[in-house]
Amino acid sequence: MSPSWIPLSDPDISHVELDAVNTVLQSPRLSQGPVVEAFESAFADYIGRKYAVAVSSGSMGLLLCLRAHGIGSGDEVIASTFSWHQIAHAIALAGAKPVFADIDYWAGTLSPEKTEAKITPNTRAILASNTNGHPAPWQAFREMADRHGLKLLEDSTEAIGSSYQGKLVGSFGDCAVFDFSQPGPLVCGEGGMVVTDDLELVRTLRSYRNRRLDERFSVVIGGRLPYQACMSDVSAALGLAQLDRIDAILQRRKQVEIDYLEHIRSFEGIKPPYVAPDVTDIHWMLYLVHLGTRFSRSSRDAIIADLHTEQIEAVAYCQPLHLQAFYQELGYRKGNYFVTEKVADHALALPFHGHLNEDQIGFIVKTTKDASLNVGAGAAIY
Repeated sequence: MSPSWIPLSDPDISHVELDAVNTVLQSPRLSQGPVVEAFESAFADYIGRKYAVAVSSGSMGLLLCLRAHGIGSGDEVIASTFSWHQIAHAIALAGAKPVFADIDYWAGTLSPEKTEAKITPNTRAILASNTNGHPAPWQAFREMADRHGLKLLEDSTEAIGSSYQGKLVGSFGDCAVFDFSQPGPLVCGEGGMVVTDDLELVRTLRSYRNRRLDERFSVVIGGRLPYQACMSDVSAALGLAQLDRIDAILQRRKQVEIDYLEHIRSFEGIKPPYVAPDVTDIHWMLYLVHLGTRFSRSSRDAIIADLHTEQIEAVAYCQPLHLQAFYQELGYRKGNYFVTEKVADHALALPFHGHLNEDQIGFIVKTTKDASLNVGAGAAIY
């Protein structure tokens, strides 16, 4: 990789993280152990939930939640087809049917009205996501889930630090799932966390996650097969150190967001990133630019190619789930979710991390503007 290459993400790693990992590497325990337990406790305290269960990924966390709730073959789970981490794959992996609903055009989050229209007698849960850091309308989803007797599952894999009605994301679902892989602010290589206030659910999650040494000959615990989905003490040490510094990490990223907005105002027709009325604070996972309607998907891709030529890593934010081959075999087709497809075709993710300086941001924005002119569609971005 060239020294001039500007990556999409770059984890905020300090001597604190290096020292924490080094301590574990010199200990007799590298696999799941006391550091994982310390990370679970600290993360639950940070979110404001009673319990946290560390897992190998956000997708595995959701899969364990579905299994713990007894959701599987013959059941339906309503979810968004629009996201980056796409942990909704876990629905199909659990044997249940993913039922997609369209998104809100401005927030990119699942639409409550379109979700309710998808509820059937087979629906067991709603999986709502805090898409790219923007909290979903949790009050509406909580009332809907209670009204229909459904489980409310919260996907916070893209939104650590964001808040809704004064409460951090992760506070609203019957359980909530976080992911600690790139490009998020808290990165420990690979890993995830499930948070909840339900002790019985926690016990079931842990029994599905892995079997402890002292449980291996238990007749009772042997009745449930574990997925061996643990987090190592090495990853937990990195995550715990990052969690201790999370406010500083998020603040640096917030300054990058401010610098981006100042530079990107030079685009014709620019509008500030949308923030819904009930949202208290947003910490974006990626810096998304939404190209105007005069742009096509192919012109968006041409802009990405131009950015790569200039040593800037940029990507399309999302390949909607319903357009992927696996889900097309389930009967989904292009045109099923108009808003999702329109937003996905025009969403461009630019580098976003705390190591970007103002000169780099200015170069990224200027290059993006020049590239938009090169494709012949003008410079209108909104």
